[in-house]
Amino acid sequence: MTRNNLKLSETELSGFLSKHRLPVEFRRVAEQHYSPLARRLPEIRGDKHQLVLGINGAQGTGKSTLADFLRLAAESMFDWRVAVLSIDDFYLTFKERQSLAHVVHPLLLTRGPPGTHDTNMLCDCLDQLRNLRRGERITLPRFDKSTDDRANESRWPIVEGPTDLVILEGWCVGTKAQTDAELELPVNALEEHEDSDGAWRSYVNDQLKANYEPIFEQLDFLVFMRAPSFDAILRWRVEQEEKLAAVSPEGSSGLMNEDQITRFLQFYERLTRANLATLPEQANLVFELDESHSISS
Repeated sequence: MTRNNLKLSETELSGFLSKHRLPVEFRRVAEQHYSPLARRLPEIRGDKHQLVLGINGAQGTGKSTLADFLRLAAESMFDWRVAVLSIDDFYLTFKERQSLAHVVHPLLLTRGPPGTHDTNMLCDCLDQLRNLRRGERITLPRFDKSTDDRANESRWPIVEGPTDLVILEGWCVGTKAQTDAELELPVNALEEHEDSDGAWRSYVNDQLKANYEPIFEQLDFLVFMRAPSFDAILRWRVEQEEKLAAVSPEGSSGLMNEDQITRFLQFYERLTRANLATLPEQANLVFELDESHSISS
């Protein structure tokens, strides 16, 4: 069942703005960019029983906002059942990363790069969503960044099948592994001083090729939220952390200050820069963001 008027009602849009603490200017983004994509979802899905849509973007580009907008729109316009997954929710637990850091490389204690996610759990979740029948339910994992560990299962959302749309969003969704030659030179101080022999970045790259790319091959459609520069990403990441502090029950406890964020982003820098250069040609749709965080085209 679908509505004749394929757009969100004023009540739905106002509620969305309030939920995500978005300015009124977001209405233009919704009307000019997000809504047209939402209306295309049945066309993109075609005759498949389920559409798997990926969203790639660096920290603070609006991936989760777009994912939630598409969820709301698909449920409202097409009466679809939607599951939204963030690759961030599939991080290894803190204890698992401690073990990995001890056995493989100390830098693997820090969540983020390929190799620090439970890709088996993600594969299992996607398989269950693909085969979920009417009346069957599963819970979707959630990670608590304020505690740097997996959230208690009582906080995991429940999805009932069958699912018409699965959205997988994350900074490395759709990312391709690099060549050995591309790995040789460090791209920042972290790699130069704490990964001088390239062991960490080689492990990350091997994990990306072996365990992540097969997952990304399941995507039917990839959206890339392209930031204007890596400097802009740093500024937006600081803003995102401040937003997390505002809504977290623990406040700023466990969150990062600007110096910590600067170092933290160096874990992501190599592949983020590669995505800025290569994903525009690989993605099905690219939203170009300007310095003010708005979609310019």
